[in-house]
Amino acid sequence: MSGSGAAPGPASGSSPAACRFAHYFVLCGIDADSGLEPDELAVLYQWLEADRHGKSQDAANTTSGENFDQSPLRRTFKSKVLAHYPQNIEWNPFDQDAVNMLCMPKGLSFRTQTDNKDPQFHSFIITREDGSRTYGFVLTFYEEVTSKQICTAMQTLYQMHNAEHYSSVYASSSCSMDSLASSIDEGDTTSLLKLQRYNSYDISRDTLYVSKSICLITPLPFMQACKKFLIQLYKAVTSQQPPPLPLESYIHNILYEVPLPPPGRSLKFYGVYEPVICQRPGLSELPLSDYPLREVFELLGLENLVQVFTCVLLEMQILLYSQDYQRLMTVAEGITTLLFPFQWQHVYVPILPASLLHFLDAPVPYLMGLQSKEGTDRSKLELPQEANLCFVDIDNHFIELPEEFPQFPNKVDFIQELSEVLLQFGIPPEGSLHCSESTTKLKNLVLKDLVNDKKNGNISTNSISMYELLKGNETIARLQALAKRTGVTVEKMDLSASLNEKEKDLKLQCEDAELKDYQLNVQLREVFANRFTQMFADYEAFVIQTAQDLESWLTNREQMQNFDKASFLSDQPEPYLPFLSRFIETQMFATFIDNKIMSQWEEKDPLLRVFDSRIEKIRLYNVRAPTLRTSIYQKCSTLKEAAQSIEQRLMKMDHTAIHPHLLDMKIGQGKYEQGFFPKLQSDVLATGPTNNNRWVSRSATAQRRKDRLRQHSEHVGLDNDLREVCVSPSWGALMQEL
Repeated sequence: MSGSGAAPGPASGSSPAACRFAHYFVLCGIDADSGLEPDELAVLYQWLEADRHGKSQDAANTTSGENFDQSPLRRTFKSKVLAHYPQNIEWNPFDQDAVNMLCMPKGLSFRTQTDNKDPQFHSFIITREDGSRTYGFVLTFYEEVTSKQICTAMQTLYQMHNAEHYSSVYASSSCSMDSLASSIDEGDTTSLLKLQRYNSYDISRDTLYVSKSICLITPLPFMQACKKFLIQLYKAVTSQQPPPLPLESYIHNILYEVPLPPPGRSLKFYGVYEPVICQRPGLSELPLSDYPLREVFELLGLENLVQVFTCVLLEMQILLYSQDYQRLMTVAEGITTLLFPFQWQHVYVPILPASLLHFLDAPVPYLMGLQSKEGTDRSKLELPQEANLCFVDIDNHFIELPEEFPQFPNKVDFIQELSEVLLQFGIPPEGSLHCSESTTKLKNLVLKDLVNDKKNGNISTNSISMYELLKGNETIARLQALAKRTGVTVEKMDLSASLNEKEKDLKLQCEDAELKDYQLNVQLREVFANRFTQMFADYEAFVIQTAQDLESWLTNREQMQNFDKASFLSDQPEPYLPFLSRFIETQMFATFIDNKIMSQWEEKDPLLRVFDSRIEKIRLYNVRAPTLRTSIYQKCSTLKEAAQSIEQRLMKMDHTAIHPHLLDMKIGQGKYEQGFFPKLQSDVLATGPTNNNRWVSRSATAQRRKDRLRQHSEHVGLDNDLREVCVSPSWGALMQEL
């Protein structure tokens, strides 16, 4: 997070915050003392939109901050950060304005008992000044408004809205509401009364609800784990029975007692009702990505995604468009994680707040997400620089591409390989919105091919029909006919039946669907990574290293030629040239080469280290000279290995965090009231564990003893290279590993 505007505060506890799973817990909502405050930025946005579309500026009254043309329940009001714990982390200051804006991008939302009040989850990213990222995961739900002042204010707003609105109804017979009234019962004096009850709020008969958000801010994108934890907190609030412990115990636990899992390890910690697991890739694996690529492919379709991916590689302007904030984040993070070993170097704002709408006018590459309003289509958007714009309408499964750009090398073969992976997991390549009848036929054909193609590790562990495997065999055909006559059915055969007994006995620590999402993620990413490994297997031969030391290289960086582009292109297959000639001019490729040069003086960039190790591996199996390059498509051969690494980490937890426990809270605190998130006791959440916590010593001794025994038993079963991590439940050993 940016440190600007953040007040200095104490360190956040006795343990290094950098190695904790979560940095902050945040609560956003309405400040009862401030009352209803119009969101001036949202009102300004409405005014700008009206002005851009040539509408009357009276439609958005910016002087008063009110928009009488809009129903008060549909207006935007200011939200505030009601509480955040800890107060501050010295090296990662809490940016209150940014967090509030991204936790509740639309501000406060009001509902009545007749409206949908299902909780909504979304995530966000804040990029710090040094380019590093911090992640936010938010669950927004609705609480009943108990403040009579707020309810009265809403009633007053409706009275003002009705007075303004229905005066215009009488003034103009062409008004849509007047026409509607006439159509209901022309001349009926009760028509307007009926209309007044539509989409309204009456303090005497309606129950008013307002949105509230709970948020975890973390250093790594453990989206699935954070979502599960927040949902369990919400269930504890809405349950008829109070939670086993006050909510402070669970929040304190995740803030101070749950560590980041070391690379290549898995971790279990505890929510209110169920354990939560997460796993982190090893140093030689693709970096952590927890956003489900399944959703990205379902939303866009394979063909569209590859086209958008190509636009991102060529650093065009990419605008994502959806009503759902989480869809914006999922697509943005999904596409950028497929760039390995390259990284997006330009403006990256997956959720663009209304106050930053002018960013779309910037004549630079960007990847941004804009929330669409219900009923608004593409034709109503006026976007600049459209010749270089890739517009992605996520909700409608539709993209608009720039006028001209080269296709990704071996695009047809590439799409075919990705289709094979998707079909194993039951995902149609066309995406979920436009699935054709040919999908089933294609799935059967591909599945049959995969069964006979074991060299690529593409066999799914799903159960498939025996008939699919043995179709065409005469003996089986006769047996099938006999089975039909005798009424016997042939069961499906589980391809995982060949697992040995030890593997069968091991139980997955997560749901099967979750494991499949993890495996699908890594296999799709492996296919993308393999393409770049094949295309740039000899890139190092064209890197120009002229400087003798880092200081002189940094001083003369702008004047130096670091990569022999002409020789590199002359060595490439002819079909690759249109794409590669443009790609090697991008900032992401230049940064990749810069990192390679700097690695001779500094520690190698993690992405570069993994990429170079993959190149070394394919050289062992595929010895060739740079002049013998070929455009023959080579499939990824690491799919099975990558999926097994995920499964092995989820078979047995490498580390289990300390259980939540009672805290030394004041008498009367932690009171449970169904439907309302409690006012948390600040003093027990402001800092980490201390040795003089008498209540913990008194109440949690037995539980801690169980934790130590459990960790010791897990330690005995771990490999030698894990023992220094789990030798004790303290932070010290974990710090050494990290």
